[in-house]
Amino acid sequence: MDNYDFDVLILGCGIAGLATAAKLAGEHLKVGIVTRARDPQVSNTFWAQGGIIYPKGDDQALFDDIQIASSNTSNPLAIATLQEHGKNAIDELLLEMAKVNFEKDCENNLKYTKEAAHSIERILYRGDYTGKEIQISLLNLLKDNERYPTVRFLEAHTAIDLITASHHGITISQRYEERKILGAYLLNQEKGNVVKAMAKKTVLATGGVGALYLHHSNSGASRGDGIAMAKRAGADIIDMEFIQFHPTTFYDSSSHGRFLVSEAVRGEGGILVNCNGERFMGKYHPEMELAPRDVVARSIMEETIETRHECVYLDISHKEDTWIKERFPTIYKHCLEHGVDMTNEPIPVVPAAHYTCGGVKIDMKGQTSIKNLYAVGEVSCSGLHGANRLASTSLLEGLTWGYLAAMDIKETVKNEDLYSHLQIKDWREEYASIDKALVQQDWMTLKLTMWNYVGLSRTTNRLKRAVAMFNEINDEVSRFYRSCKLDDSLIGLRNAIEVSTMIVKSSMRNKESIGCFYRKL
Repeated sequence: MDNYDFDVLILGCGIAGLATAAKLAGEHLKVGIVTRARDPQVSNTFWAQGGIIYPKGDDQALFDDIQIASSNTSNPLAIATLQEHGKNAIDELLLEMAKVNFEKDCENNLKYTKEAAHSIERILYRGDYTGKEIQISLLNLLKDNERYPTVRFLEAHTAIDLITASHHGITISQRYEERKILGAYLLNQEKGNVVKAMAKKTVLATGGVGALYLHHSNSGASRGDGIAMAKRAGADIIDMEFIQFHPTTFYDSSSHGRFLVSEAVRGEGGILVNCNGERFMGKYHPEMELAPRDVVARSIMEETIETRHECVYLDISHKEDTWIKERFPTIYKHCLEHGVDMTNEPIPVVPAAHYTCGGVKIDMKGQTSIKNLYAVGEVSCSGLHGANRLASTSLLEGLTWGYLAAMDIKETVKNEDLYSHLQIKDWREEYASIDKALVQQDWMTLKLTMWNYVGLSRTTNRLKRAVAMFNEINDEVSRFYRSCKLDDSLIGLRNAIEVSTMIVKSSMRNKESIGCFYRKL
């Protein structure tokens, strides 16, 4: 059986995982970067359009904006950490090492833009494909084998479970060892076998849970894998009821996956109108289109109910044609391919699941409640976002905590010994065939249930119905998970059911509507 030994194992290939790897790359450590995709470009980071906040020291306005957007529920220590280290992380990892080509003016100075709920322009960007620019730049950096020969990418590998001696040791005496993470079991999708990847330190950078919903703006990888694995290993999970819905995704009646129409379109002056051409946000919030995301998302839903129309429209056609095409080339192209010319007509938009504010609980170094396990980016929860995320904090959060986790790993990894894979059980292989129709049906039932019962607004009756449905699906999936040959979809379904149940139970415990969490009764 093929097995791997690393100093640091990073599960996930977005900005958070790549930032961790980039900060460690010059330390002569063996670093493994795992992605379930065959192409490491596939991540939520790649699709991020708007930009990344560029903090400037003790910025009281940024502190206030984050708190206001969160309904004053953000962790002040997390905001202070972002302010203190965010600029250094951008300067070192993105500007100096990866050479990210952010927009600049004619004098070669960085340009800034503004998004909803920001009081000033402070966001670095590249057109409307900032995430793509960052992702490719970091990948190009880390795939330079001559410069970083100890960094290895494991593509088309799906993480199944985190390894601990107490759960996976070959002897009874190992049950009494100190609880710490020793690596992970990985499914090699090409060969179909399960391998052990042992590591002194393991970093979860697996992203959020948006793909659990029928309508979402995320990549299909956002199904909560890291959160489920951390939970099974015994890590603390918090704030799972706080799922942010992006107000504006392109409405296409033929598709459930939603193309993101960036917050920056409203930040640059786009207005929302209903099917009658009436601007409506003034009825819901004094900041109108620049209100916090949860307010705008619920306002759009209310407007579609009131007008009995499937969507609303985002109009920026009052801007100059050439400017629109240069500022939003990706959005312009997508709209045009779907029959909408945003230079002279409004874009049809609806809300969709977008960002997970909760996750694996971490400290200001990215450490979880289990030794040698870190979590960075959307899979984690430092309390930075509280009950609702401020636009363009996500890329900076992933970058900053990836940077901080790597700094801590660099100082502490020398004190850890690599656990022998011979002392850990091999994965028990099963060979029964999976009924793919059943797996597909369970996935669709889960997504519909999350959208209809655990969506923008939640009620006690809806949540109770969701719990009952998830219990039934879990019983069925557990049965054939134990007896069938594993594949990526089955692993994801198992994790999705566990995480969906966490979200529902957190929603039932919280009776207070706040931030992106809205509960009627």
